Amino acid sequence: DEDTEYYSLVRALRAVDRADVALLIVDATLGVSHQDQRLAERVDAAGCPIVVLLNKWDLCDAEQREDVIFQVGEKLHFVGEAPVLRISALTGRNVQRLWPALEDTLDDYRTRVPTRKVNDVVRAAQAAHPAPAGIRILYATQGATDPPTFTLFANREVPRTWLRYLERRLREDLDLGSTPIKLRVRRRSE
Repeated sequence: DEDTEYYSLVRALRAVDRADVALLIVDATLGVSHQDQRLAERVDAAGCPIVVLLNKWDLCDAEQREDVIFQVGEKLHFVGEAPVLRISALTGRNVQRLWPALEDTLDDYRTRVPTRKVNDVVRAAQAAHPAPAGIRILYATQGATDPPTFTLFANREVPRTWLRYLERRLREDLDLGSTPIKLRVRRRSE
């Protein structure tokens, strides 16, 4: 009934703010719903790591499986490289993969990276794909974990597109997996 679904959503949205990691359980037989998408957006906005569980996977035929994987990519694209586990809660199929996925996700979320390593990645990123219009990142440091938060000291404002590129490089080069990353830019004269 609608009241139950509404209150379930409200409780889930509140729980996101207290969570160390979020599990988004999608009914694979129904695909990614609007509610699933809203919850995932809230998790993303909260900077909380997420593991997506496609439940009832055993009940899906090949076409349904292909469709739900496509929907995850389309409707939940903003969760990036978050683990997506295909499970059956009823039979227990692949449920054993949940704990390792949670542990890996939390390890990435709590990662602390030495400043030298952060700056090596930033320099390599600038060399491979320079920021536009003479923008330079002078140096960078990790200011926090939960999620990993990097402060960049730049000579000018840095365009959002280049920051997304740098975020991708940091994620790949520092092996941060699917964890959310925050980038803060501070202006500094050279």
